[in-house]
Amino acid sequence: MSTIIQQFVNGLTLGSVYALLALGYTMVYGISKLINFAHGDIYMLGAFFGYWLIKYLHCGFLVTIILAMAFSALCGVLIEFIAYRPLRNSPRITVLITAIGVSYFLENIMTYFFSADTRSFPQVISQVTYHFSFFQITNIQLLIIVTTIILLVGLNLIIHKTKVGRSMRAASADPDAALLMGINLNRTISITFALGSALAGAGGVLIGMYYNAIDPTMGLTPGIKAFVAAVLGGIGSIPGAALGGILIGFLETLAQSVGLSAYKDAVVYALLFLILLVMPAGILGKNQVEKV
Repeated sequence: MSTIIQQFVNGLTLGSVYALLALGYTMVYGISKLINFAHGDIYMLGAFFGYWLIKYLHCGFLVTIILAMAFSALCGVLIEFIAYRPLRNSPRITVLITAIGVSYFLENIMTYFFSADTRSFPQVISQVTYHFSFFQITNIQLLIIVTTIILLVGLNLIIHKTKVGRSMRAASADPDAALLMGINLNRTISITFALGSALAGAGGVLIGMYYNAIDPTMGLTPGIKAFVAAVLGGIGSIPGAALGGILIGFLETLAQSVGLSAYKDAVVYALLFLILLVMPAGILGKNQVEKV
């Protein structure tokens, strides 16, 4: 019983970071129908910026995560403006290849300037472990879970209670109609990239604190898993992305607890395959009829 509860806590911690990443994928896809494979590298940039703020400017956690989110948002907007906006009316395969190219460019440029070595992430908060009857949890894990909840609630408020959020929902439902209604699509898409990238940057800082290690290629595998989480929950569905991320976190920790650490990725993809066989649109996704 204690092992199950402990793995639940560990899975919720890891899944919270995947959820933050998956939200960026699903938001961008919902509006622009673009799979931004450079999203995992925004997460990496956020982690490195947080590393720099803590190590050299001695910033606290709150200042670090706010500035890392702002920096990541700026990077996301610049990438959208430079790499994706000129190709908005191009075939999807062209934009997809561009996204992969941007991902490799960011990884290689960071490797060139900072080397491929793994760096120890400075601990801005001293780790404390709280012991309970059936499990234990650290203050870092609590911080990750609580921060994720706050960010998810904030995102939900932005989407459902603000003018920007209404524009995002309208552009996602029907871009042509939104344009006719006077909504600035370029501005709305840029804001969407900014929000998704900010969440990725927060995830980068949180995972750096959790694993105490960062490197220029750290965004590759989590980025792919976050995309899987978005598809699993239902691409374009914000609650689905959060659910998919947490579910994948649980699956990974469960696989590790039963001695399948080397095959944890296979377990995740096998579940994706099985769920999509039964629910092609994902757990919370909606089947859509293609217009011809």
